[in-house]
Amino acid sequence: MNAIEVEHLTRRFGGVTAVRDVSFGVPAGQVVAVLGPNGAGKTTLIEILEGFQSPTSGRVRVLGTDPRAGGRTGQAWRARVGLVLQSTSLDHQLTVGEALRLYASLFGQPLPAAEVLTLIGLTGEAGTRIGALSGGQQRRVDLGLAVIGRPEVLFLDEPTAGLDPQARRGLWTVIGDLAATGTTVLLTTHYLDEAQRLAGRVIVLGHGQLVTDATPDQLRARAGTPVIRLPLPPGTGPGDLPAGLARHVDPERGELSLPSADLTADLAELVDWARSSAVDLTGLEVGSPSLEDAYLALTSSASALTGSTS
Repeated sequence: MNAIEVEHLTRRFGGVTAVRDVSFGVPAGQVVAVLGPNGAGKTTLIEILEGFQSPTSGRVRVLGTDPRAGGRTGQAWRARVGLVLQSTSLDHQLTVGEALRLYASLFGQPLPAAEVLTLIGLTGEAGTRIGALSGGQQRRVDLGLAVIGRPEVLFLDEPTAGLDPQARRGLWTVIGDLAATGTTVLLTTHYLDEAQRLAGRVIVLGHGQLVTDATPDQLRARAGTPVIRLPLPPGTGPGDLPAGLARHVDPERGELSLPSADLTADLAELVDWARSSAVDLTGLEVGSPSLEDAYLALTSSASALTGSTS
């Protein structure tokens, strides 16, 4: 049985179509990442599934219920769904423990506050006011409030946006632990490593339309051309490499990432340069395109197609 069902969903705002004829289903217990550039329709889609917006046309069901249903049906449904929105609205005067106990009082069979504190890694901050927490810790509180009611479906809209790498990875651990218990998770993100780490399935939107629906490995395989990757020694830049290799260097990452249609020739050129320049090739990898490579290729081709038909 699908926990989430979307059938021919369209949402228009005046003359702008934010979501256009999108259909997909999410089985119970699956973790799905929704990707796409700004303006692709990700937030509109998730807000419709959360019940904050209505479709212009089409049909959505979450746990078998229309998210916009009112009365007792709507109240019962909301008790089964957890939300982490893009922006937080936490009361900074409450302590972490007070906030969790307050939210727990809204549910019939909530998780114990102590258990949630352990889950989000804030046991030591139970008595700390939320306003005194770091941004990453506040995001953990957001997640704790979303799960204390034992939700069957959890919506996460850019859950780690703006967090430092350490805080992001900490939140990944919490989300992974929740998914392991069978919670259905639908998240939007701009971070490709986040989608690779958390999701067993990726839905890509472009200009409001569904571009692809696949596992991360399937998406990577579709990009086709294998990639040669090499972390460059400190102080080595594009100008130090042969012209054919230099244009594939990312100076910010300090990495060569070369899509190769002829591995033998490209590797020979790289090895010859390394020998003549006394460069250690430790860390050299040859493999499938990264999820980011595949995503960029996919969204670029989708944009070109949309542009050609508009």
